[in-house]
Amino acid sequence: MSILETISGPRDLDALSKQQLVQLAAEIREFLISNVSKTGGHLGPNLGVVESTIAIHRVFDSPRDAIVFDTGHQSYVHKLLTGRQDFSMLRQRGGLAGYPQRSESVHDIVESSHASSSLSWADGISRAFSMTGQDDRHVVAMVGDGALTGGMTWEALNNITDDNTRKLIIVVNDNGRSYAPTIGGMARFLNTVRTRRSYRNLYLTSRKAFDRLGTPGRSLYRGMRGGLHGFLSRFWNNEALYSNLDIKYIGPVQGHDIDAMEEALRQAKNYGAPVIVHMITQKGHGYKPAVRDAADQFHAVGQIDPETGESIESSNKQSWTSVFADEIVKLAERNPRLVGITAAMLRPTGLHKFAERFPDRVHDVGIAEQHAATSAAGLAFGGLHPVVAIYATFINRAFDQVLMDVALHKAGVTFVLDRAGVTGPDGPSHHGIWDLAILQVVPNIRLAAPRDGTRFREELGEAVAVDDAPTVLRFPKGSVAPDIEAQRRTADGVDVLREAPHKDVLLVTVGPMADLGLKVAERLAAQGIGATVVDPRWVVPVPRSILTFAAEHRIVVTIEDGIRVGGIGTRVRQDLREAGIDTAVDELGLPDAFLDHATREQILEDAGLTPQKIARDLVAQVLGSKVPVARPLPPEAANGQDVDQRSAGEKRL
Repeated sequence: MSILETISGPRDLDALSKQQLVQLAAEIREFLISNVSKTGGHLGPNLGVVESTIAIHRVFDSPRDAIVFDTGHQSYVHKLLTGRQDFSMLRQRGGLAGYPQRSESVHDIVESSHASSSLSWADGISRAFSMTGQDDRHVVAMVGDGALTGGMTWEALNNITDDNTRKLIIVVNDNGRSYAPTIGGMARFLNTVRTRRSYRNLYLTSRKAFDRLGTPGRSLYRGMRGGLHGFLSRFWNNEALYSNLDIKYIGPVQGHDIDAMEEALRQAKNYGAPVIVHMITQKGHGYKPAVRDAADQFHAVGQIDPETGESIESSNKQSWTSVFADEIVKLAERNPRLVGITAAMLRPTGLHKFAERFPDRVHDVGIAEQHAATSAAGLAFGGLHPVVAIYATFINRAFDQVLMDVALHKAGVTFVLDRAGVTGPDGPSHHGIWDLAILQVVPNIRLAAPRDGTRFREELGEAVAVDDAPTVLRFPKGSVAPDIEAQRRTADGVDVLREAPHKDVLLVTVGPMADLGLKVAERLAAQGIGATVVDPRWVVPVPRSILTFAAEHRIVVTIEDGIRVGGIGTRVRQDLREAGIDTAVDELGLPDAFLDHATREQILEDAGLTPQKIARDLVAQVLGSKVPVARPLPPEAANGQDVDQRSAGEKRL
């Protein structure tokens, strides 16, 4: 039996010898490589925190001591040490989540996988412990150096250092990377700490001095190195950063040395006040294919060959991200005013090709979506057209800036939202299902949802041509489906994908839901029900021709992969009522709930977004109930004029 198999909880670590701990670390790495290569997941980050996570659980008593992971993508080792060793269905329905999850274990506290929030959590938890007389409980927050580029981290530090009586330990996992190499002044400073000759010389000189004293000297060195090097390195390397924060600093510590980490953590634990433990680690440590990967050191992988690290997923399909990556370069070559902005995700969002072609025109602002949006407003004021590429789930963090800095100032900024809609295995905090509901309340904003690659290229070109308002282009995770050609396009840009000879149902599809709408229409046609399928392309503001179509049909059904509450269906309903059109509207989308990890297909089926379910319900409504025939829209309204269609009695009211 391996040592790992004997670990059912953190306290099983207490009796292990130094040699056994080293063996355990090796077994954990082997386990992670073997298992994650089969399921996909965050491999590189977890390989980099094996020893440090073991040390944290040896020194602190989880769950009595609260352990918080920033983003949580480095929590696989934590899961293993807290008794969760079945990784066979990692990130699949019924299996372990890819991030901490309270329903899995009392050892998991923070489920959100949005970066830079851990120190705020730690601040609040430690304050609660202090205020409720639980002064013997510690809080440990592991935060990557990339998260230090986020503003929340520094807001939290400002408050943490305001009260030096709490038992709060901040472990900075400094590997020089977030998804990619960490950028900015903080990154340059930490890189100086890691590489400065004075620190390296100090380390070697002090070690040699104690070695001359023989075994007693080496023992004394091991007992003192955390504090000695913490004190000296703070003096030599970190005084400029931490002296004004009024917070104890220990480090840098070799994060792959369990002894060194334990010593530093025990010193921090005994200090009785907030402490920063600065550890140096290597992302993907112990796995050569990950270390050699210059792009992201296997931050997240699909199914791979564990021996070589090569992908074994066969797909000849182009991803949505790659379509954007190619098209933005073409647009930038024609338009020198285009600039790109990313929030620490240059390659994942597809801006890397833009950066390679025009390195001076792409800016990585770190994990700082709020700053990205407002900086973009400033770039627009200066005569440029910024394209801000981020994941849809992260636009939530920059809403105020989109509203007050971009839209209020009529700034021409394009937001490109990758991973919109249901993303699948990464779980609740990574689904991009809120953007349509949140952003459509921004005055004058224009939202586009392409159904295929051709429409994506069209709409991206249209978006960057708008210089007096924010524009948004959203697309899902995964491969681009085959193009769906329209039968015709209206004057205001709505694509008619299928037009029925008799007009019973109007299906208004948002983006990639067009294919679903066409399949529903086929099933309705088999039941003698005429269904027209349209793709607005630009879903906000609602094109006038959508109102024209709605007035000609008996019922309108909107289909979107965002939440129903406040979604595009709600907007269509409101615009119809404002125009005096009383056609019934059925809004189909996702529930206002946090959706667990599962495949996209499983989640859409749960929400009833399948051809069979939608068609069956519509057959019952159209044939089994009395859906009224809508009144035709007056010619002047069809031509885009506002018309009051209320009855005389309604007008008097």
